[in-house]
Amino acid sequence: MKNKNSLEIEYKFLIKYPDIKILELQPEYNCYELLQLYLNIPKGTEYEAGRCRIRKVKSKEGTSYIKTFKRKLTEMTRIEIEEEITEREFAYLSRFIAEEYSPISKERHSFCISGFTYEVDVFPFWSDRAYLEIEVESENVKPPIPDFITIIKDVTFDKRYRNSALAQNIITEPLD
Repeated sequence: MKNKNSLEIEYKFLIKYPDIKILELQPEYNCYELLQLYLNIPKGTEYEAGRCRIRKVKSKEGTSYIKTFKRKLTEMTRIEIEEEITEREFAYLSRFIAEEYSPISKERHSFCISGFTYEVDVFPFWSDRAYLEIEVESENVKPPIPDFITIIKDVTFDKRYRNSALAQNIITEPLD
């Protein structure tokens, strides 16, 4: 199993629904189908108890499964502990989905420009908007926004736009 402990520092933007064909032309482009479940693992199991997320990731290379714990340091920075798990572990842990959270499905379009990795998340419940996430090395770094992406607003500090919040309440407010 592969484990990853790291800082996650990212900007998050609500964007107009992107032109997928343009995304596909970008350097180091990859597409992933993601299914995310938010769990509340009880004590007494062989797994660390508490809230976490598990993710099923389908790509052209195959399918993988990841368990993630996050701990907030600032509104923009979190400690992220990821562990690759088996399909069997994913199925077992799926039993502990937190009652107040629905599963989240999305398609992630990832590409690199000027040393930054851009991730555009497209959700089946939105036809007019998506997310853009850009991981950076420090909160002081301001990555450029590609000209083919239209920002609606910066939601880095808006808790309503976290994936875990969408699993509880899909935002349907009209776009300005």
